[in-house]
Amino acid sequence: MFAELENPLFIDPHELDQYLADGWFRMGQSVFTTNFLKFNHVFYSALWLRINLLEAEFPTTKSKLQKLNSKFEVEIQPAQIKPIQETLFDKYRSHITFETSNSLEQLLFNNTQRDIFNAYEVNVYDKEKLIATGFFDLGHDSGAGISCFYDPDYKKHSLGKYLMFLKMDFCIKRGLTFFYPGYFAPGYRLFDYKLDLTKSAMEFLDFRDNQWYPMSTFSADNTPLIEIQERLTELQMLIENAGQISKVYHYEYFDANLVPSLNGLGLLDHPVMLVCFERQPNQINPIVLFDIRKKHYQLWLCNSVYGMTYESEYDNFYGEHLLHPFRHLVSCDTAEAMAQVVTTALVKVDD
Repeated sequence: MFAELENPLFIDPHELDQYLADGWFRMGQSVFTTNFLKFNHVFYSALWLRINLLEAEFPTTKSKLQKLNSKFEVEIQPAQIKPIQETLFDKYRSHITFETSNSLEQLLFNNTQRDIFNAYEVNVYDKEKLIATGFFDLGHDSGAGISCFYDPDYKKHSLGKYLMFLKMDFCIKRGLTFFYPGYFAPGYRLFDYKLDLTKSAMEFLDFRDNQWYPMSTFSADNTPLIEIQERLTELQMLIENAGQISKVYHYEYFDANLVPSLNGLGLLDHPVMLVCFERQPNQINPIVLFDIRKKHYQLWLCNSVYGMTYESEYDNFYGEHLLHPFRHLVSCDTAEAMAQVVTTALVKVDD
């Protein structure tokens, strides 16, 4: 699955290491993974990052920020949300242009009483004034950066990046091997700052084979999303050449499995699909998915979990139904083979 959510009752340090190594991350008091993102009606691949602290060579930016912020006091301790941090977080939220949680309580605990992570906080003070806070989790051999926020009046001090370096320094002193700063999305610049933390030791997880690779080997022209789009477009052209109707769509609800109330329903979590035959109102056609791990095409029947009131200005978006794939009909290794299946109507579609 491409988008999953789990609610463990407890996570010991070794388990957190494994979750992080597999591309999972904290969400409140749960852990989740996703491989695709959508911002402003644009889809992106989500690539998880980690830094090998044993090999990290930090840029001159680190020493410059240490000098720039040397007059501030730094405090690192086990996390415990305080009203002064909530006030700072609220001020920070009022100045940012992207969505975040309504409060620290919601961000870290999702309004529950559970506490399954070994969380630490780093606070930066200008004399008695709290100007920046960051939270991070510790495993046995890994640390994970969860959140950074700061007083917008101190924007020129690059406190967000400064907090990241402080977290990594703490992890290095603890003898940890990896630090996980979350994901970045090729083409979406908001997360690009993570790539500048250290170029020599940055790695990304390619979920196609579940292996970590040096960031130096990354190619923006070969992301999982691009590969899926290209494979389905190739199939669409073959079907059209045979006189049959089909179309590639971006599926609006690919991340619905991350919604707690929908978790466990096995909803469709592919961001791109090919809808076979002519699309009709209130009709759910067979779809073709490209399994990027197994490198083959799959023909599925889906039903509707919920019908949506949906209007989009983009004709290549699908959002009329929240889909559940209930019957796998056939798999094909090549676009030519799948085109043959679809165009010769070898598969009878149940009503």
